[in-house]
Amino acid sequence: MADSDTPDLPRLLPDAVHRAVKPGTALLRLETTHAREGVLDGAWWPRSRDISAELPSLISALTEHLGPVTRVGLDSSAWDELPTRVMVDGRVVHIDSFPVGDDTALITRGDRDHFSLMLVPPDTSPDAARAAMARAVRADNVTGAKQILIDTGSDTPPTPT
Repeated sequence: MADSDTPDLPRLLPDAVHRAVKPGTALLRLETTHAREGVLDGAWWPRSRDISAELPSLISALTEHLGPVTRVGLDSSAWDELPTRVMVDGRVVHIDSFPVGDDTALITRGDRDHFSLMLVPPDTSPDAARAAMARAVRADNVTGAKQILIDTGSDTPPTPT
């Protein structure tokens, strides 16, 4: 049975989708397969460290493709300010602060369904960000977010030209 035949189930994104969530706001790339064997489920490249500007678009995009998001876990040191909850599309989404480092965002859908997104720093060069995001969503990826960012140069701000 195709995913479209079951309207109550969230739709899965096609493999390796890369899309702009909103122009100038954030880029998201997901690998949502039934097996979910990789270390990471996706990557998020926010355009700033202003969580109130960045998070609603991410949550809306994730909700559209995965179903309702109930919680987001982030490292408070990676953001200008981190509220305890936000209202997105008429739903309350709780924000948890974890000492996970600013290289991941933990997304919770329902009670126990968790997704781990690599968080690409906002000031990363486009080439490095694309390389990191592509590597993060590979189904056979066994490398953690921090190492991917180091390997692709995404952990270093771009040099001014």
